[in-house]
Amino acid sequence: MNYFSLRNILLTLTLIFIPQCGYNALQSLDEDVKAGWSEVENQYQRRYDLIPNLVNTVKGYAKHEKETLEGVVNARAKATSAEIKVNNLSDAGNFKKFQAAQDSLSGALSKLMVVVEKYPDLKANESFRDLQSQLEGTENRISVARNRYIQTVAEFNKMVRAFPTNLTAQHLLHLQVRETFSVAEKVKETPKVEF
Repeated sequence: MNYFSLRNILLTLTLIFIPQCGYNALQSLDEDVKAGWSEVENQYQRRYDLIPNLVNTVKGYAKHEKETLEGVVNARAKATSAEIKVNNLSDAGNFKKFQAAQDSLSGALSKLMVVVEKYPDLKANESFRDLQSQLEGTENRISVARNRYIQTVAEFNKMVRAFPTNLTAQHLLHLQVRETFSVAEKVKETPKVEF
């Protein structure tokens, strides 16, 4: 075989392989995952920012609900300290800690909303209703952002695992499967109904 025919074979193989390697698609999906994660963080930050105002408003009306208020403040502190850097989304342990902290904060906020039901004056307070409405909207935004992130990560993970793009992902770009949100253990449990 001469040099030109070997060169032509290699050129042909390269032209066939390059579109199939998924380099550009992987880069694009990696950026989509990062953008999706940024949106999740943004919505959680929005919730963190609302909590102090909500707690202070409730505090004025429900002075003897100190334990519940402290629970919300402590859960917020844990949630804000549990962060994941965008380049560390493949670490399952950190991701589970992050999700547990967020689930704990959601639970504490739910308890707070149950306590509020005992105080009709507080429920009638315009600033509380405003904060409650903002918090509900934020919870919806968090849900939407998490769902988008889950979908983006699913597409990314498929590309990282599928042949031949897995070769590009693992050996050329050093990409790993990304972690995603799962259903909280509390939600998985079937509620017990007793009569």
